[in-house]
Amino acid sequence: MTVVPGQKGTAGIEEVPEPGAQDGALLVRGMAVGICGTDREIAQGAYGTPPSGEARLVIGHESLGEVLEAPAGSGFAPGDLVVGIVRRPDPVPCPACAAGEWDMCRTDGFGERGIVRLHGYGSEHWRVEPDFAVPILPRLGELGVLLEPASVLAKAWDQVDQISRRAFFLRGRALVTGAGPIGLMACLLGAQRGYEMHVVDLARAGPKRDLVEDLGARYHSGDAADVDVDVDVVIECTGLGAVGRSAGRQLASGGIMCLTGIMNLGPTLDVDATTLNRNMVLHNQVLFGTVNAGRRHWEQAAGALAAADPGWLCALITRRVPLTSWTDALDRQPEDIKVVVDLTA
Repeated sequence: MTVVPGQKGTAGIEEVPEPGAQDGALLVRGMAVGICGTDREIAQGAYGTPPSGEARLVIGHESLGEVLEAPAGSGFAPGDLVVGIVRRPDPVPCPACAAGEWDMCRTDGFGERGIVRLHGYGSEHWRVEPDFAVPILPRLGELGVLLEPASVLAKAWDQVDQISRRAFFLRGRALVTGAGPIGLMACLLGAQRGYEMHVVDLARAGPKRDLVEDLGARYHSGDAADVDVDVDVVIECTGLGAVGRSAGRQLASGGIMCLTGIMNLGPTLDVDATTLNRNMVLHNQVLFGTVNAGRRHWEQAAGALAAADPGWLCALITRRVPLTSWTDALDRQPEDIKVVVDLTA
């Protein structure tokens, strides 16, 4: 699965050499790759960087594979299911990367498999370093491909947990904006933490509503401004400024709002700084952004998937396409939640 970053219309399939040992000690047979908005941005020419000296990038950062070869002492064996971690530390490294917190890189000198400066996992065979491979329980099978998006929300909730310790805080209500894969994972992890979960999305009926309600959460259709409850936590997953502002108004005093969605650049800055300032200062609120995930978040996400209902997780994957026509996965369809490329077909 390759693309020329910066050039729209170059996404396709091509033969590439077998990965060399320098790419990692574990040789893995690729099983599946999830497609997300980042992949679509790369295919549209809006994002992505190929490895140094190369024109094309092998994309695919939401991975799942089966180990074919593993050296003794690696902690892995042939037949194990694994997911490859996306980010690699700044080779310099920066202070955060040197401390093992490469998801908090201070210099942006990191690499990301399938996104920035490193080839991804969208191929029949790939390699990965044992330290950057996460084992998947055999009973999860194909559902392991959901680990990467789950890791992003594990980090978001981990940071909410850390920030909440600054003062007295109860795990009361939480609001998630958007019921796509990221929003649904945010709802799952919040419910597992004991929050009363609320999710707002434009869809009035269908699988998104069903998935939210299956978690015991309340689904709100329409504008976040119409949500009729105050909440202690907001996880914003749409990247839409108007949605974020509306959801932020539902925050109780001492509340915490996490931004996971990335807004598209527009001709004007889409924010009412005065209102934001007054609410945050007068009500002791916290607003923070988060991206990527550290090793501990991948492990937390693996635990969250293991604790979830497999039937619920399975319902997130609404469409599968074969490797030979993987670009079909880039075209959104009305009922899509998570689209997966089958690397074995």
